[in-house]
Amino acid sequence: MAKVFITGGTGFIGSHLIDELLKKNYEIKALVRKKSNTKWLKGKPVEYIEGDLFTEDVLKKAISNVEYIYHVGGVTFAKKKEEFYRGNVDVTKSLLEACVKYNEGIKKFIHISSQAAVGPSFDGKPIDETRAYHPLTAYGKSKVEAEKLVKSFFDKLNCTIVRPPAVYGPRDYAIYEYFKSMSRGLQPLIGFDNKLVSLIHVKDLVGGFILAGEADIANSNIYFISSEQFYNWRDIGDLTKKLLGRKTVKVVIPHFAVKTTAFFSQVFGFFSPKPVVLNIEKSRELTQRYWICSIEKAKRELGFKESLTLEEGFRDTINWYRKEGWIK
Repeated sequence: MAKVFITGGTGFIGSHLIDELLKKNYEIKALVRKKSNTKWLKGKPVEYIEGDLFTEDVLKKAISNVEYIYHVGGVTFAKKKEEFYRGNVDVTKSLLEACVKYNEGIKKFIHISSQAAVGPSFDGKPIDETRAYHPLTAYGKSKVEAEKLVKSFFDKLNCTIVRPPAVYGPRDYAIYEYFKSMSRGLQPLIGFDNKLVSLIHVKDLVGGFILAGEADIANSNIYFISSEQFYNWRDIGDLTKKLLGRKTVKVVIPHFAVKTTAFFSQVFGFFSPKPVVLNIEKSRELTQRYWICSIEKAKRELGFKESLTLEEGFRDTINWYRKEGWIK
């Protein structure tokens, strides 16, 4: 039975990865911090490694005797650039160095990055793994530096980098806000242009992670794990409306309004202890026209293929939200 250590296992994507790995009879250790909510892991055969990845004893306990590491955890919202770098770069460095120190024979280190590291497409053509880095935010820049760190260990460890785009599915809080708005009869659209996005259901995403983890060809490689199709938000809205059985009113928010709101949100957020969801950098991401990427490399080398259509994935997600009472 193969042993795995997972960071971010209590979160949305990490908990689904654990579910899929358990189905494949992997033995799992998961990092759990004091503030972690373990509700998605309750009753599952998972060994908790309590603490943080800057503590030597925790690192040694986590990494010893495992064959795979899935580094899913990271910081997605923060008030300061330094918080992104500590949570995404410094932690990755600590983990990689510990692998060399305590478990150099590890089969694979799978690093979960993000399309935010390379940014959107600027010409309407899907970006691929040859694309240069063009991050638009401090978060994206921190993911770039984390990727560069992993690449610097390619000669010491078997490492693979995977990049998801926008992800949806049960347990998600981010895109949930969109479903909540639609369930209340409002269909938000940013800008008057026809924006395209790559979207993937979390089940298919973590399936791609596991393919990357198990394939030798994936060593020292980078892959986008995403949808094969690209979707515009108007079509997404029409599909969501149909599945919810709701009539909705389209609310188009012009780019200047998004940027103005972001400016004031950031100004007033300065006085809050918590990071704001919408800031000037985030508005720059939201107003881009093409967040699309190619999965040709993952299809060719890993045999990756989506198992769910967008309609099937959205139906699964909506049914779960309703079951949990998140939407009506």
